[in-house]
Amino acid sequence: MKSFKYIAVALVLSGAMTGCDDFLSVESPDELTSDSFWRDKSDAESGLASAYSKLEASTDTWEFPEVFFPVEAYREDIIKPGTDAYNYPNWIELYNFNYTNGNSQFTAYWRDNYYGINYSNQVIENLPDIPSDKITDEDRATIQNEAYFLRGYYHMKLLLNWEQIVIRDKYITSTDELDKPLASREETWDFIIDNFTKATSLPATRTSEALGRATKGAAYAFLGWAHLTRAYEESGQKDAHLNAAVNALNNVTGYELVKDLRTLFDGTNKNSKESIFEIQLTLNTSNGARYRTQIHRFVGCAELKGWDEILPTDHLMEAYKKEGKIATTGRYDSRLYETIFFKDEYFNDPDAGRVYGQTYDDWFEGADKPAFRKYMPADIDGLNASYFAPNIVLMRYVNVLLMKAEALNELGRTPEAIQVINEVRARADMPTMKGTSQQEVREQIEHECMLEFPLENKRFYDLRRWGKVKEALVSVGRTNFDPAKHNFYPIPIQEINSNNAID
Repeated sequence: MKSFKYIAVALVLSGAMTGCDDFLSVESPDELTSDSFWRDKSDAESGLASAYSKLEASTDTWEFPEVFFPVEAYREDIIKPGTDAYNYPNWIELYNFNYTNGNSQFTAYWRDNYYGINYSNQVIENLPDIPSDKITDEDRATIQNEAYFLRGYYHMKLLLNWEQIVIRDKYITSTDELDKPLASREETWDFIIDNFTKATSLPATRTSEALGRATKGAAYAFLGWAHLTRAYEESGQKDAHLNAAVNALNNVTGYELVKDLRTLFDGTNKNSKESIFEIQLTLNTSNGARYRTQIHRFVGCAELKGWDEILPTDHLMEAYKKEGKIATTGRYDSRLYETIFFKDEYFNDPDAGRVYGQTYDDWFEGADKPAFRKYMPADIDGLNASYFAPNIVLMRYVNVLLMKAEALNELGRTPEAIQVINEVRARADMPTMKGTSQQEVREQIEHECMLEFPLENKRFYDLRRWGKVKEALVSVGRTNFDPAKHNFYPIPIQEINSNNAID
């Protein structure tokens, strides 16, 4: 029997930490057996907290961004590693597409998503056994559907990055259950869609005490994304999945675009009206809670007290400036200013102090080095602090709008798609789009997605869906990408070594 490495065999909920002020801070019982746990609603929520705790791996300190960004963002044409990133060969091999199946970063990504799945399965299987006098039917149903949502989410993250994965639909209690073959993509999509569909029974809104927990809107948004992605993979069912995507996305209601885009990422506007699902972070460390990060050091360039690990490409800057200074503000597309610090009169206004109380040239000493503003603190105190606690945005309303526009356009409902695109452009102070043909709208959607989602790590999945990854990377001088080898990561060697059903 190969050694077991990735799926917890015992009832391990040690990832659930304690704290008095947020849902993800719950006490880990000393012994989590069926006799001492799963007794009441409190235990059920503790178990569910463990499932939530694996969202995008560990968020504490440096660990989170060093997995999240190299694995997802370094494959994109709109970012490049900063100077310090080249000190980490296991990151740069992801950027250069010369990795092997022993790469430590995507191995950690694989592992943590399966931990999240295992924790979700514990909730799904044990929740029905809690006595009815210890939990209401409504609470039981809500917690169960949250676990379905999270199980669907973790499987989808894996399927977006690996061509085939192991479906884990059962809590592993013995080593005999570890050996399971890879499932087909069709089978896995069916499983993911089923989980998200069950989760659409979740409440539409949450109380202030439960902010950040999955909602009906989150379930429908991810369901729509699943159908949209699948539509391009199964040509014979393309229209069926596109229609299913539109139907799901039409059910994402009660949200609206927020004018100041940067505030969704700088910690000043958490759980905003645009937010559909985001990881809840806090600087509060009471009772051992560790839901804070050093993402501002990873994202921050050296001039802004960061580690200089990730920077925007010239290609991204050109895309932001492509339409010229036609915004109602008299400047470029407002998303540029919300997303990137760059050499421009807007950031060099000495009276405004828009770069932490100073001008761009003060900080960069006259150099022209665009650097990300997204996921940077709002003020100088935050910039100087060792830790930062913005929420990590996983789905927002603009994602829903642009996915819906894409599905509508592919279905030939192009005028409807144009209306949606113009709603997105209005938030960026841009005039209505030019062009009316399906191809022109397709190109406009690609442009809008490029400008909306830097550092949200959607770009690679978009390009692959459109069949344009190689074209995009070659255009920025990255010629190592081979779609046959690099559209998906290889199964980590540790998983192969621990699962006898995978060769």
